[in-house]
Amino acid sequence: MAATPASRDRVVDAARALCIVVVTLWHWTLSVTHRTADGSLTMPNPIHAVPGGWLATWVLQIMPVFFLVGGYANLVGWQRAQARGTTAGGFVRSRLRRLLWPTAVWALIWLAGELVAAALPGPHRWMGEWFPGYLTPLWFLVVYGLLIAVVPITASLDARYGARVLAVLVLLIALGSVAHRGAGLAWAGWVTAGLVWLFCHQLGYAWRGWELGRRPLAQRLAVAGAGLAGLAGLTAVAGYPASMVATAGVESNIFPTNAAIAALAVFQLGLLVLITPAAERLLRHPAAWKPVVALNVGALTIFLWHMTAYLVVLWAYEGLGGTLPAEPTAAWWAQRWLWLVAPSVVMVVLVVLFIRVELAARRSRPRSSPPPAREGSE
Repeated sequence: MAATPASRDRVVDAARALCIVVVTLWHWTLSVTHRTADGSLTMPNPIHAVPGGWLATWVLQIMPVFFLVGGYANLVGWQRAQARGTTAGGFVRSRLRRLLWPTAVWALIWLAGELVAAALPGPHRWMGEWFPGYLTPLWFLVVYGLLIAVVPITASLDARYGARVLAVLVLLIALGSVAHRGAGLAWAGWVTAGLVWLFCHQLGYAWRGWELGRRPLAQRLAVAGAGLAGLAGLTAVAGYPASMVATAGVESNIFPTNAAIAALAVFQLGLLVLITPAAERLLRHPAAWKPVVALNVGALTIFLWHMTAYLVVLWAYEGLGGTLPAEPTAAWWAQRWLWLVAPSVVMVVLVVLFIRVELAARRSRPRSSPPPAREGSE
């Protein structure tokens, strides 16, 4: 930590750490996980039961920030690879290895467990049948892996055309939204979803390339204001759901991902660049920086295994006679501390067991020439 380069953009690292914390704690503490009539587990959120709760999702729906940080980090990595003379294929293989090795270990261990359970006497239901919510967060890994694969192309387009790439993506998202919501073409919704996440990733390039966190206050306010205006217009006028997470009885902005999430990404980028000067000062203090470093070291491990930690506690809770409430009652709210503390204990054990896989996946990256002028988080 003392060796952290002065040029490193600590706000990017802090944003990634924040993403991991929010996703993990949301699933653990703000999921009304309960059994359905057939014994399956479902995990809706309580936003519909909290007056004005939708507004909190404009900050707590953190998936756009994952892609903003990913775009920033991938651009840094690509610039370094070019400086070293690494080929585009070598760069992509290196980045995907860091993503896929820990994921493969996670998948193999769960598959082995499933096969053992299937071989035992009695009926067997696969994970996707009785707890699909466990697998849902992993869509991120698929989309992010695809974005890594095209970094040499998208980064080159950014270097050549800059803001025009973002403008074209906005136009395509708008056309896709009209085709999906106006003409009722379901396929257009999924094409638009891909364009939205590409847009978020490309915004990460802009964050890096334009040094948005160092811009005058008026410009940083303009970014946040543009995103906020887009969100307000899409939700109040165009009929998009106000909640940025799936909510009972309301269509989802995430599945398929739509224009509201693109506007949310701009708004959240604006918030990040607004707080950058103050956040950088704070992150110079070891007490603030050390947790950020620790979380970044095992970010993928935590993302992959946090639902396993949650499931272990669920099984233990039910095994001890506990009942999972189906509504966010007062008793449910009173238990939130338990669903923070208990999975955290299990998570520590899982990190100790599996973080070495994540570290090994990074270790084989090539080393050589110095970083670009302003270093970011790879």
